[in-house]
Amino acid sequence: MKNQLTERPDLALLDLARLAARGDLPRLEDQIRRTGGCANPIHLKGFRTLLHAPTKAVWHRYSTDQEPGHRLKVACGNRRASRCPACARTYSADTYHLIRAGLAGDDTKGVPETVRSHPRVFATLTAPSFGPVHNRPDHGHCRCGTAHLASSPLLGSPLDPDTYDYAHAVLWNNHAPDLWRRFTIYLRREVARRAGLTLREFRETAKVSFGKVAEYQRRGAVHFHAVIRLDGPDGADTAPPSWATVPLLDDAIRAAARRVGVPLAAAGDLPARVLRWGKQLDVRPIGAFGSGEISEQAVASYVAKYATKSAETTETMDRRVLERHELDRHDLPDHTRRLIEACWDLDSLYPQRLLAHWSHMLGFRGHFSSKSPGYSTTLGALRQVRADFRAEQARADLRARLLAAGLPDLDDLADAETLVVAHWSFAGAGNSPGESMLAASIAAELHERRTTDRQELHAQLAWEENDTWL
Repeated sequence: MKNQLTERPDLALLDLARLAARGDLPRLEDQIRRTGGCANPIHLKGFRTLLHAPTKAVWHRYSTDQEPGHRLKVACGNRRASRCPACARTYSADTYHLIRAGLAGDDTKGVPETVRSHPRVFATLTAPSFGPVHNRPDHGHCRCGTAHLASSPLLGSPLDPDTYDYAHAVLWNNHAPDLWRRFTIYLRREVARRAGLTLREFRETAKVSFGKVAEYQRRGAVHFHAVIRLDGPDGADTAPPSWATVPLLDDAIRAAARRVGVPLAAAGDLPARVLRWGKQLDVRPIGAFGSGEISEQAVASYVAKYATKSAETTETMDRRVLERHELDRHDLPDHTRRLIEACWDLDSLYPQRLLAHWSHMLGFRGHFSSKSPGYSTTLGALRQVRADFRAEQARADLRARLLAAGLPDLDDLADAETLVVAHWSFAGAGNSPGESMLAASIAAELHERRTTDRQELHAQLAWEENDTWL
């Protein structure tokens, strides 16, 4: 899409004129709008027929033969903003509601508002140092003696690439999901210890719930942002015990992070080592009702923002590197290229870690966003609500068509009287240059509308919280 719209806009305009001359541009625009302006939609071919089971009479038939290009466009659903900004915004919005429901409560999502009284913090766990890099300290200059601008390409790159521990960096990224898993295990133990309980007693009285997202730093190292909450034994629906406090949770998080380690055996010329979290650990209480702490909306927005990111900050490739020589065809920063090459160099030493397979992610192979069971709703449930809404819209449209044709109302028919025959097949993906231009315009329009709606919603929520607080 970038090449079509930015490098050769003339091709996009010519193709758009071709689509307009074909005579079905309004229907094509409606299809693209239904995908939300998807940049890489899936194309389907097929039909759906509604029959009266006893008589086999055809009441309604839909076929893609009536669609532009004889195809139906369906949103790709990719979460990555680098692949499809439109679908990524949908994923981000779902993540926002998932995280916020676990902080502020939402009866429609199965989380009571009493969850606001539970101890909860916003924690950031980082990677250790693999060597000094160019940075922008709050006060003063970088170690190189320069005050870098925020846009400087040097930020995050090593001061001395020859002494930077690239092997440690990509191995740490690769094992970061295991570090997080072990951290959650130790966290439960540390909370139980501070409460004077055994682990079994802790599970009978309290529960640790969380939602997290991974983010790449400019140096190419992954770190995690997590909402961590203390609940009663049955999760958000039950009040935590009296000993559960924010200071206790804060102290337990710091202790657990210090204890976690993933041992790594020696391989080749690399010595045995223990992978650990970095010394930089930030734990901030999450406030409600307009308190001076970090707000629920801010936390949910932050997590949702990075749920759609990958390693773009390092200017790496956004697709898998199948052969090492492919790197020569891409203009990559030297630091990023060295990280990718380190993955290929170490792949034979740690074959079970699939480092070459995940070299475009600088070794990281985990989920970018995840949550514990019972934190709040699920992404699947949110998608199902959206699918049910669209299905009801389609049903209402079909009901109107049947009534207009003098046929019975769907609601008056028993399931045994209706028969649906359908067949769908994959017919390609993507947009033509003109379709890409149209999709980008629709996606921008929808994004602007949703941004306005979200700002109005936040203003309303802030007013309600301040009113309750007063």
